[in-house]
Amino acid sequence: MQVELFVNGQQRSDDVEPRLLLVHYLREVCGLRAANVGCDTTSCGACTVLLNGTSVKSCTVLTVQAAGQQVTTAEGLAPNGELHPVQAAFRQEHGLQCGFCTPGMVMAAVGLLSENPHPTEAEVREGLEGNFCRCTGYHNIVRAVLAAADAGGAAADASGAAADASGAAADGTAGSERAEVGA
Repeated sequence: MQVELFVNGQQRSDDVEPRLLLVHYLREVCGLRAANVGCDTTSCGACTVLLNGTSVKSCTVLTVQAAGQQVTTAEGLAPNGELHPVQAAFRQEHGLQCGFCTPGMVMAAVGLLSENPHPTEAEVREGLEGNFCRCTGYHNIVRAVLAAADAGGAAADASGAAADASGAAADGTAGSERAEVGA
């Protein structure tokens, strides 16, 4: 089946099987490795990307469902080589350890800040529910999101400069599939 969509601002047209999950399309067809395959059941959030500005777990979205839409991965947040404010805050606040969950956490944070540019600590914890980190204990991740909010992380378009390049608009709503972030 032929599918056309925008990935990090670039229009793509690829022949895919109707059952191909978006995470596998991004990794295997597009060669983008930031969205990690962690569980295939929406439990971990390692595969989180933005779909028209909304954070989604790409292991539960079929590629054909993304047809005609804007997909942004962590690679697409910094198209000119300068870190997105959320990426910079994760670096500054040491919001990572092994790094496996980091791309998904960053994408969930970008979606959260797009919806709520000035969240409280409790709102950050709630907003990141469904994205698990087995290394950090979340404290530095939460600090990173709050620092990004202070630095204007929401001012950067939730879908990065990539959406501007494609003309696709981001609706800025947050993903609905969530689990619980440790306190």
